[in-house]
Amino acid sequence: MLRDPAAITGVLPSSSIAQGAHYDGTGTRFGLYSEHATDVELCLFDDASERETRLSLTRTDNLWHGYLPGIGPGQRYGYRVHGPYAPKQGHRFNAKKLLVDPYARAIDREARWHPALQGEDAHDPALADATDSVAAAP
Repeated sequence: MLRDPAAITGVLPSSSIAQGAHYDGTGTRFGLYSEHATDVELCLFDDASERETRLSLTRTDNLWHGYLPGIGPGQRYGYRVHGPYAPKQGHRFNAKKLLVDPYARAIDREARWHPALQGEDAHDPALADATDSVAAAP
């Protein structure tokens, strides 16, 4: 695990199209599927989960992917997915919300409800909630 994610300056293209996080002994390949996303940021956190480093992934077809040398098992991470917020069309993208990797093998803190995890605005469901969920997300 890299102790200071802020030291990373960019994501290398990944030769793999696998979804999830896959460690190869020297680094980790990340992959996330989204057909309608306009950008996907891989978010890395330091050991105290206080500092967030955001890195944009590369898109190939509908798979967003990247490779980070020096990143290994135990690294805290999540995704911020950008795209349209149009609930009537089934799109609820909200980059203010940190998302758990659907292929994650472990989560390092308990999942519990918090208002920051709500995707829609409490007063107008047609609008995305603007509260950043990083402090509450598992």
